[in-house]
Amino acid sequence: MYAVIFKATMKNVTQEYIQTAQSLREMAFKEYHCLDFVSVCENNHEITISYWESKEDIKNWKQNPKHQQAQKNGIQKWYESYSIEVVEILKQYSK
Repeated sequence: MYAVIFKATMKNVTQEYIQTAQSLREMAFKEYHCLDFVSVCENNHEITISYWESKEDIKNWKQNPKHQQAQKNGIQKWYESYSIEVVEILKQYSK
């Protein structure tokens, strides 16, 4: 299993941003086999962690045209800065 960790400093949270994020989240589950998607915002910081079965699913998700447009909008309108990490989960514990 893999996780994508997205961290951003927001510059402008608009209704368009909120609607786009919700739409992309739904698409990740329906079309790209996303297993879980957790997002937290505090002040102007956002962290989102999504979980995936394969790197191929992550790659396909990244290349989706709607997701690519959202990435462009993020750079131009919504994010002051951001970082993305893709990590492999070697063990998972839960209670």
